[in-house]
Amino acid sequence: MPKVLSLQDLINRKYHEMMLEEGVDEELEDLYDLVVPMGAPMSIIMDMVEIFELEVTERVITIHEPEVAQTTVIALRGPLDRVTEAEEFMRREIRAWIEQG
Repeated sequence: MPKVLSLQDLINRKYHEMMLEEGVDEELEDLYDLVVPMGAPMSIIMDMVEIFELEVTERVITIHEPEVAQTTVIALRGPLDRVTEAEEFMRREIRAWIEQG
């Protein structure tokens, strides 16, 4: 399914461009965010932070329920290789947690 850009995506992109122009965002240049699904067990999130040495941050996302709304979600930030490994770990752990319960 193709991704549909929202107004918040465009605002985030413009904010990122402005920060790059000011040189403020250089420390985030090679970092990526892994958005954690709402309802993910905290134990899995904490394991990912400890095992893959990721930084916990928040992201504002737009959700489309009967009405469009914005909500804050947990994101884990780090280098691409660790974020990719953490994503695979998260998928396995959440699948096991669902099958168990």
